[in-house]
Amino acid sequence: MDIEAARHFFSQLEGDYTDRLEAIAVELERTGTYTLTTEELTAGAKLAWRNSNRCIGRLFWQTLTVRDARHVTTFDEVFEALVSHLRYATNDGKVRSTMTVLPNEFRLLNTQLIRYAAYETEDGIIGDPLSLTITRQAERLGWVGPGTAFDVLPLLITDGREVRLHELPDDAVLEIEIRHEAYDLFDGRTIKWHAVPAIADMELEIGGLRFTSVPFNGWYMETEIGARNLADSDRYNLLPLVGASLGLDTSKERTLWRDRALVELNVAVLQSFEQAGVTIVDHHTAAKQFNRFEKNERDAGRDVTGQWSWLIPPLSPAATHVFHRHYNDEIVTPNLFARSGCPFSAFQALAKEESKA
Repeated sequence: MDIEAARHFFSQLEGDYTDRLEAIAVELERTGTYTLTTEELTAGAKLAWRNSNRCIGRLFWQTLTVRDARHVTTFDEVFEALVSHLRYATNDGKVRSTMTVLPNEFRLLNTQLIRYAAYETEDGIIGDPLSLTITRQAERLGWVGPGTAFDVLPLLITDGREVRLHELPDDAVLEIEIRHEAYDLFDGRTIKWHAVPAIADMELEIGGLRFTSVPFNGWYMETEIGARNLADSDRYNLLPLVGASLGLDTSKERTLWRDRALVELNVAVLQSFEQAGVTIVDHHTAAKQFNRFEKNERDAGRDVTGQWSWLIPPLSPAATHVFHRHYNDEIVTPNLFARSGCPFSAFQALAKEESKA
């Protein structure tokens, strides 16, 4: 690591950092790395959100709350920091954008702080098929889920040598039952989703430094739930049920039954969150907010980077301005990146030992 990465980061902040950069240069010469203050970490995390090419919600990048937990040293302290994160972010439904920065010695095997389990049965998968692998890992550690379609998974935390399982307390997970005001979309079945989309498998880069355990959340756009999590054929696959419940002709595609079912499912998500008093944004409003973000960036003399395929909503994308624009997918730092390495290595080693027993 050299001083140039630090200079690039500090050049994006307001103020004179000449003395600070001189101190960093000395620290780099002595140790090969340097340490950010909490204030610098917070500023860098906000810039990373602003620079996240896949995120349509960047208008609110300056509102991010960063919780500096780099001081924790035990599994229990990591878990306490994560529970505290969820309670703070949930905020009785008034969801707050939050990031917790943990020491690099710890990783989460979970891709999100809140996910629903999946169970293989003779009649097919119960729950979220995306979670089959992590559910099996939790079960190897002794976890026994209730077996319903919406069982909250425990957190699996590793220090690279062992994996420990921690179950989230009920008051850390706010859930909303999904109901349509006009129709019974689910033939009497209980369908629900959680309030806080807290991603746990990204890394944060600031000034050449990598932070490998940084769970963070914004709030949901309704299509994430209604057009993906509940609708995708390899997830909960509810569109056939919704179509049948609406009395639509599902025998042929040209009736556009999938589209009509998809709209009503997303309407149900919006209605349910609103009735519960939980923060959510619809995709048309989110696109308008992104348009404001683009203007703000241009006014500040910055280019707007973006990954078009992620920025367009999965429902009626052509009805938003985003669909009709081109975005430069250049990566600007600070930024958030896919997690490097394999956090499952510790668990794979554990499973190998179990197989020998």
